[in-house]
Amino acid sequence: MIRLQARPLETLQDAYDLLQTAIGVEFGTLPPYLYALFSIPPGKNPAAGARIRSVMLQEMVHMCLACNILNALGGSPTLTPPTYPGPLPGDIGPHGTPLDIHLLPLSHDAMKQAMNIEEPEKVPDFPILKASLAAGPQAMTIGQFYTMLDAYLATLPPEAWRVDRNQITDSQFFAGQIFAVNSYADAHLAITQIISEGEGAPDNPLDFQNDIAHFYRFGEVFYDRVLTKAPGTETGYTWGPEPLGVDWDAVYPAIADPGEHDFSNDPPAAQEAQAACDAAYALMVDELQRAISGEPGRMGNAAQAMFDLRMAMLVAFRTPLADPAKVSGPTFVYKPTTEGALL
Repeated sequence: MIRLQARPLETLQDAYDLLQTAIGVEFGTLPPYLYALFSIPPGKNPAAGARIRSVMLQEMVHMCLACNILNALGGSPTLTPPTYPGPLPGDIGPHGTPLDIHLLPLSHDAMKQAMNIEEPEKVPDFPILKASLAAGPQAMTIGQFYTMLDAYLATLPPEAWRVDRNQITDSQFFAGQIFAVNSYADAHLAITQIISEGEGAPDNPLDFQNDIAHFYRFGEVFYDRVLTKAPGTETGYTWGPEPLGVDWDAVYPAIADPGEHDFSNDPPAAQEAQAACDAAYALMVDELQRAISGEPGRMGNAAQAMFDLRMAMLVAFRTPLADPAKVSGPTFVYKPTTEGALL
């Protein structure tokens, strides 16, 4: 499970550091979720794909909201792509051992990893699901991390907030979901949204909009069961009995952790597919960085790069490697664009 370092939060710089860690975590979840999502061939596993896609899009929203908060406080958010396999920023693990995040095609392992990332402070003991190990001392869940941040932000004077500084809004991206942060009230609303959508309400798998929170959406795929209200039971919910309809065999035969694979011996088509993925990913990162650094108009370029990445991934997952029974999705290794990155 992801456990972040509990640290003192006494100064504005402490808040900057904490927000930067939060941004890194939100951004770092995107590649593993994208890898699992696009390992599903078109037309296959629609219910599983819809759940993964919805979480991935909300993680983008959460990242932008965290950037808005940091910018509103006078900080400068930075997108630093992680290396896979490897830990997410700030993760110290439940017992001092960070969770290595892998790029995996759709599988039980991929969904268990996603549940580990999104695991709330308290997991209701629904039938089938078992309670997790408790976190060790000096560690906290992502939700607790944001809760601590919210408590500190509530103590700041109104003049600490810089109005309309480098804000991303729904007019540029994800209509109706991203809003400017100009005050503590705005930041509190953003943090509430992030915690609720990621972990749900305490002892409840639903978020503030009565949608299923991230951990439980991945649980539906993992258990191949629709999360179902069960009035009169101790927990109020069960996994099933209705199946979600996951076909674990209807997945591209993609290798895991392609960043560790040597593509030099693979066919030219596979190398070209990887190059296209690398270029689109780098451009997406660079344009997002510019957008959160005071050029909100760059969000349009970032959205186009995301579309290009999607198309490149569709090709990569269909292109055989030297072993014709295997394919590979993108490595998500960041290589700056020729224009020069801001990182």
